[in-house]
Amino acid sequence: MLKKEKLKYPFYVLFHPFDGFYEIRHREKGSVLVALLMVFLFGLSFSINRRYAGFVVNFVNPRSVDTRSEVLGIFAAVFLFACSNWSVTCLMEGEGRFKDILTVIGYSLLPMVLTLIPATVLSWFIASNEEGLYYLVINAAAIFTVILMVIGIMTVHNYSFGKTLITLFISFIALLIIIFIILLLVYLLQQVYMFFYSLYTEIILKL
Repeated sequence: MLKKEKLKYPFYVLFHPFDGFYEIRHREKGSVLVALLMVFLFGLSFSINRRYAGFVVNFVNPRSVDTRSEVLGIFAAVFLFACSNWSVTCLMEGEGRFKDILTVIGYSLLPMVLTLIPATVLSWFIASNEEGLYYLVINAAAIFTVILMVIGIMTVHNYSFGKTLITLFISFIALLIIIFIILLLVYLLQQVYMFFYSLYTEIILKL
């Protein structure tokens, strides 16, 4: 069961990111379970925003929104990015462990978690010429999330700011390579399945 201190700690990180992320790496203050909870809440609130945001700012067909698929997709993206960053930083003398990277990503999503639902409610009451306020709130939360993530990666790996940006760029390249390999593997497995299925069908028809 999660302790109250673990649940409160992301809010400490929100206002004291350097100290907060340092203690996650060196004093085990973080929690992977809480980080995964943040990822889930972000995925849920993101999907709710896409489904229920006011028509002034929402250009998505609500019927096309599948909450389960979007939440699973966000979990997959988080895990893949954590894997790519860990693999890159292992080669570049990074000190952060996989669980530290995962915790950084999860905790960094807190501004979006706190903002998406209120922004969705706000979108119900704004007129067509007032959507700038909605986008200001969303973009401010997104920028804050990116800043927290950069600080977190920099702190847990004990990198300089410049090296952090370089490793993040390489991590995105590695992420694309991982996705390409996964898609290629899925395609090859489909081809193997179709071959054996065709072979099985032909044998059955000849019997």
